[in-house]
Amino acid sequence: METWSITDLAEEYDVTLRTIRFYEDRGLLSPERRGTTRVFHARDRIRLGLILRGKRLGFSLDEIATIVNMYDAEPGEVGQLHYLIEQIQSRRLELEQRRKDIDDTLAELDQVERRCHEDLRRLEG
Repeated sequence: METWSITDLAEEYDVTLRTIRFYEDRGLLSPERRGTTRVFHARDRIRLGLILRGKRLGFSLDEIATIVNMYDAEPGEVGQLHYLIEQIQSRRLELEQRRKDIDDTLAELDQVERRCHEDLRRLEG
C-alpha cells in the first residue's frame, strides 16, 4: 500500500506543511502516526485534493468538510453527490450575482468617466 509523507503531499499539491497540518487539525485529514512522523494513505491524499479543489471553487472549510465526510457516513456517496450539486448551484448563483454587480459597477464607472471627460472638454474649452 503506497503512502506519502507530509512533504510529499505538500510538494505534489504545492501547499505548505502548515496548510496540511491545519487541515489535519480541522479533522479533514487523519494520517497515521508513526512516532512523530505523519504517514498519509491514499484516502488522505484524495481528500487533500478534494479540499484544495473545494477551496479553489470558493467553498468554505465547513462546506468542504460536510462534502468529504459524507462519503464515509450516511447517506454515503449518493447523499454526498446530492449535497455537492446543491452547493454548486448555490455557489454558481453567488458568482453570477457578483458578475452582475461587477458589470453594473463597470457600466456606472463608464458613465462617470464619460461625464468627467465632457466636463473637462467644456471647462478647457
